Amino acid sequence: MSDKLDGKVALVTGASKGIGQGLAIGLGSAGASVAVNYKTDPTGAEETKRRIQNSGGQSESFQADIGSKQGIEQLVERVYDRFGRVDVLVNNAARTRFGPLFESTEEDFDEVVDTVLRGPFFGSLAAAKKMREFGKGSIINISSIAVKTIMPNHGVYTVAKGGLESMTRQLALELAPEIRVNAIAPTATSNDRNKGYDPNFDMKWSKLTPAGRVAEVDDYTGTCVFLAGDSSALVTGQVIYVDGGWTLQGLTPDMTNFDYSEDRMRG
Repeated sequence: MSDKLDGKVALVTGASKGIGQGLAIGLGSAGASVAVNYKTDPTGAEETKRRIQNSGGQSESFQADIGSKQGIEQLVERVYDRFGRVDVLVNNAARTRFGPLFESTEEDFDEVVDTVLRGPFFGSLAAAKKMREFGKGSIINISSIAVKTIMPNHGVYTVAKGGLESMTRQLALELAPEIRVNAIAPTATSNDRNKGYDPNFDMKWSKLTPAGRVAEVDDYTGTCVFLAGDSSALVTGQVIYVDGGWTLQGLTPDMTNFDYSEDRMRG
């Protein structure tokens, strides 16, 4: 473990798998005590917690549906009660609901916007109150390359993530100077979800990325640790695209045959 985040407590939402799991482990490796939030995957959350503890860090898992104001506020309170402080909030939990635009339902819209916008907004306010007790804090929102370069089949998701980036700038202004608010925008990432859409996902997106490959989850942890720590003390209101140069061109592969059939069933 490094000591970059020694003494800090970080809450990561949606940390039972994927990017959230990687960020939680990365923050723990940098010395933070990590609260691992999950909604429906306790096994994954326990794996995240175990990996943090095995590397010498402190961690606890917390079940909560962060898509409601009450759910996220109660989560922040529980983390504060357990660790005595909240220094870093990573708003990572998300819903996708990808698919053809005219197949979007009101239920899709509500679930995506609740998770991507409602939870982070009220969660950030709840966490900011705790952070102000100690004079500083860092909020990190996880956005998407989809906001900068519009892609087909991402309708509701892009709308919500675009709102998240606007929220990042608004809260950065209003919570300054004590609390910094920034966002990380991931690119196409090699994980089980994306390979479920298309078994050739990695190959197709790698061809369109100047860096020559898609991202691995670990590619985001360094940026997250930087934004969480004191080295980024003058960085706020920024959206950092960790994308291997993908948004320089913004090309997308043919998504016609992507299988989104299981997307609405994801917890």
